[in-house]
Amino acid sequence: MRPELTKSCRVEEFNQYYWLKEELQTFCRKHGLSASGSKQEISGRIQHFLETGEILKPQRKARVRKATVSTSELNLDTIITEDQRCSQEVRAFFKSVIPSFHFSTTIQTYFKTNVGKTYRDVVERWYEEEKRKKDPTYKKEISPQFEYNQYIRDFFADPANKEKSREEAIQGWNIIKQSPGSNKYLFKN
Repeated sequence: MRPELTKSCRVEEFNQYYWLKEELQTFCRKHGLSASGSKQEISGRIQHFLETGEILKPQRKARVRKATVSTSELNLDTIITEDQRCSQEVRAFFKSVIPSFHFSTTIQTYFKTNVGKTYRDVVERWYEEEKRKKDPTYKKEISPQFEYNQYIRDFFADPANKEKSREEAIQGWNIIKQSPGSNKYLFKN
């Protein structure tokens, strides 16, 4: 059985189990840690606290406040900068070029990892992704923090589970998340 998350929990024990973000945030509030940020950031603060007893402040990047950019100032030659934001103005520009545009995880990642490229490159990437989605073998990438989603996908990808229901997949998830170790689905042979 999964232990209770308390101040006396060992880091090794903490790392062996799956914790909901809400559980991590509750622990943080109870012990004076910041409960803001991603699940990974919160987990890191808790790990540090359990190891050292020290309370880490969240790492915040200094944000440079910029004047709002109007859609008319944006064009296909606009360069992606390090402080690129997926703002309403940027969304409006891309919708004027691609009527069905929305900020997908793929496009947001593209912005973060392609500083120096242009909005024209973003448009090309959008159309490449849309083409890939039409391939019957296409599977959208699941980010590491979405362990539940990955488990459910893998459960149904296992031929041994062809006739099983979503409820059975969820039962399997509920068991594995309460157990120590990896939360990954183990394919049956």
